[in-house]
Amino acid sequence: MKTVFSGIAAGFAVALGGAVYLSCDNKYVGAVLFAVALLAICCLGFALFTGKAGFIVASHTKKDISELLLCLPGNLVGAFLGAKAFAAASPAAVEKAMTACSARLLQTMPQAFFKALLCGVLMYIAVAVFRKKNSPLGVIFCIPVFILSGFEHSIADMFYFSLSGIVSLDAFIYIWIIILGNFVGSAAIALLDKIKD
Repeated sequence: MKTVFSGIAAGFAVALGGAVYLSCDNKYVGAVLFAVALLAICCLGFALFTGKAGFIVASHTKKDISELLLCLPGNLVGAFLGAKAFAAASPAAVEKAMTACSARLLQTMPQAFFKALLCGVLMYIAVAVFRKKNSPLGVIFCIPVFILSGFEHSIADMFYFSLSGIVSLDAFIYIWIIILGNFVGSAAIALLDKIKD
């Protein structure tokens, strides 16, 4: 349950990042400010699926796998709660989220998967730099890069879809494709990182 609650906190932090991004008229400013989410997660030790996924390569005990799987539903709950709070605070944001999510569902599966894979690579780099170098620079640069490149982050998308109110089989399948892509990208770069050592 500790991991689930930590996952809820991480999902809520991502929701705050998504909220500030939607609130900014300037997408570059919004992309930079979105980094507050991962900075909070790294500094406070919250359990974010995309932040933990790649590290399963180096340490894949039963406990590691269990924590990775348990934080995901927590992330969903936190993103959902953050979306509902933001919808109540800023109803105009719901329309922005609907537009963004409708566009996401128009992508082909391979497009969505590879955008998620590339986001997973950046997420691993951001967290690895924070852990190994005790530096926020990875977060500060990688988060704006994935946002401005149009890459897909599963927990952020959970927030956007929760905010939009779009509930469909297509949305469900889409989220799972993004989760898989994030995992594959993060694990792949983590494996290369491990081999080089």
